[in-house]
Amino acid sequence: MIEALQFEFLRNALFAGLLASLICGVIGSLIVVNRLVFLSGGVAHSAYGGIGLAFFFGWAYLPCATLFALAAAMIMAAVSLHMKQRADTIIGVMWAVGMAIGILLIDFSPGYNVDLMSYLFGSILSVPRSELMTMTLLGAVILGLIALFYRDLLLMSYDEEFAQVRGVPVRALYYLLIGCVAVTVVIVVQVVGLILVIALMTIPPSIAEKYTTSLLQMMVLSCLLGMLFIVGGLWGAYQYDLTSGAAIIMVAAAGFLMSLMVDRGLAVKRRRRWLQAHHQNAADNT
Repeated sequence: MIEALQFEFLRNALFAGLLASLICGVIGSLIVVNRLVFLSGGVAHSAYGGIGLAFFFGWAYLPCATLFALAAAMIMAAVSLHMKQRADTIIGVMWAVGMAIGILLIDFSPGYNVDLMSYLFGSILSVPRSELMTMTLLGAVILGLIALFYRDLLLMSYDEEFAQVRGVPVRALYYLLIGCVAVTVVIVVQVVGLILVIALMTIPPSIAEKYTTSLLQMMVLSCLLGMLFIVGGLWGAYQYDLTSGAAIIMVAAAGFLMSLMVDRGLAVKRRRRWLQAHHQNAADNT
């Protein structure tokens, strides 16, 4: 892997992957804690409409996809707040319609030559240096906003009513969080694609949640796990000529499976200790 870094495209891929893991670790932790996985999936897939618009009109991909994803995210956030009974249905419809709009616009684009697979499953090996600068800027804005409103987000995530009593603008923070999710999705699409983006945003935080005792610890461990999964997936893709996005997610899935096995082993060990202590107490009493 080290010798492969002599190639610029692999250095760009590694930088994009590490940047994505940093952002996903922070935003993904908030998604998992606030139970926003389904809504985030809707934002991710509706963002494909922005990609279609960019190709149809010949606009730059990142600004167009970001604005489209932000608009879709704001609508979904409003629906989830004001129409809770129908929120899942409407978000599901927007999820499908966004993808359909994107595919049809790409079909109608003159000189159709777009590789759909690169957006559905990612193309981290083809991220140019110019987009790395934009990704870094967007990532810095997201992380800066989360750092600025961290205490309020922490209150909102664990006790929304208490946060409101303390004067925290819960609704405004909710829109801010969903907007950050939309921008994160656009950044991470380059790494693992639309289909797999939610896995990268939820698997590391889901593992980290079990072994940490605070939101900050969960974010840090999620970032480290994301970096480990992305480097491992890139190595596998380079060694065995695999699709990089799918390789990264399979490494993450293997990590998730190992965490379940560790949990199961610890549970069995605790039960054995409890049984031994119970039998010892019974023997002492007799």
